[in-house]
Amino acid sequence: MLKILLPTIMLFPTIWFAPAKKIWSLPLMSSLIIAFSSLLFFYSPEETGWMMLNSSMGSDPVSSPLIILTCWLLPLMILASQNHISPEPLNYQRTYISLLASLQLFLILAFSATELLMFYIMFEATLIPTFFIITRWGNQPERLDAGYYFLFYTLVGSLPLLLALFYIQNLTGTLSTLTLPLSDLHLDHSYAHKLLWVSCLLAFLIKTPLYGVHLWLPKAHVEAPVAGSMVLAAVLLKLGGYGMIRIILILDPLTDIMAYPFLVMALWGMIMAGSICLRQTDLKSLIAYSSVSHMGLVAAGILIQTPWGLAGSIVLMIAHGLTSSALFCLANMNYERTHSRSIILSRGLQVIFPLLSTWWFLMSLANLALPPSPNLMGELMIITATFGWSWWTLLLTGPATLITAGYSLYMFLMTQRGPLPHHITNLPPTHSREHLTVTLHLIPLVLLISKPELILGWIS
Repeated sequence: MLKILLPTIMLFPTIWFAPAKKIWSLPLMSSLIIAFSSLLFFYSPEETGWMMLNSSMGSDPVSSPLIILTCWLLPLMILASQNHISPEPLNYQRTYISLLASLQLFLILAFSATELLMFYIMFEATLIPTFFIITRWGNQPERLDAGYYFLFYTLVGSLPLLLALFYIQNLTGTLSTLTLPLSDLHLDHSYAHKLLWVSCLLAFLIKTPLYGVHLWLPKAHVEAPVAGSMVLAAVLLKLGGYGMIRIILILDPLTDIMAYPFLVMALWGMIMAGSICLRQTDLKSLIAYSSVSHMGLVAAGILIQTPWGLAGSIVLMIAHGLTSSALFCLANMNYERTHSRSIILSRGLQVIFPLLSTWWFLMSLANLALPPSPNLMGELMIITATFGWSWWTLLLTGPATLITAGYSLYMFLMTQRGPLPHHITNLPPTHSREHLTVTLHLIPLVLLISKPELILGWIS
């Protein structure tokens, strides 16, 4: 674990002591080296699947893909932000890159924590850099409201979790994710234990986000700069799914009864969020609501507690992280040229930017889960698992997949096809840096098609 953590910590002196001319290139090269080093986490020589295990940290087939995704995302965020942030004063640029590096540090510690209290602290620590990124570097005056929504939604949900963790510690004497599933919590059907169940899962369901407590997400995505949107969509939402996977193991047998309303909200939220996407005119808002729809399927896969549902959730989290992050990159490229997030005002761009349109086409197909993308594999596994749990779920998951295909094609056709508006003239050309950013999102998606067992978790 130190081979990833120490270089991440050493990014901070690299950022602050780098000469002005190399303020972007040096952190970029360092973070790329960390990203390629993190690929070693895919290799698991132990029969148990655990690697680098000690008293407080370790990685297993569930956390390893998420750690690698976190490390892979930092150089992409630096690449995508360079044009937006480089006109600012030097110290502001250093602060911005430092906040991105601190996010990576907190996320690695969160995903590798084997103590639930350490995971909780790192879960909360990610709020601080994300809050500053949204409120300081957002585009509109509404970024302050978006930052407060993000902060208070997460805090209100996670304070009951802290009390629940103290109660579990007092009851069992441990908060280790290794030993807690083996200790008997004796959860019965009393109101106190039902309240404990809700307290444990509420913070993660808000972070996922579950439909109904999702209002912070579109606001945060729309107002955040490109790196904020990328890290929110790709990794921070996955903290909710990962936390649910870890803590739901100790909450049996109550989950069988308590999961029903949350399952219904997750599956119904897929249809509602997808329907909202069909009526969106704001490009970033459309991609944000699509995240609500996809993560609702992830929450449903985890809550039904079957091996296929769990494996499908992990696959869909990784695939959605890469796809939605790339879509936010592409939306930012459109915004930097047309200076508008409106889909109606920026259409027909395929005529001017044919290669950029190719990236839009490929990422839209990945978003609608076209075969043989990992997105399809994750969605099929979860839909099959929910159908095996109850065939009534097909009445919700079926239309949701059709709506997903509808808004993905709508997004592509409205931004790329059609006649070029008369007001779009003298647009600056695309840069190699931008094409590299999208390519580095696409390469892992394509490679995972050939070896999906890397992200199938314990089921492989």
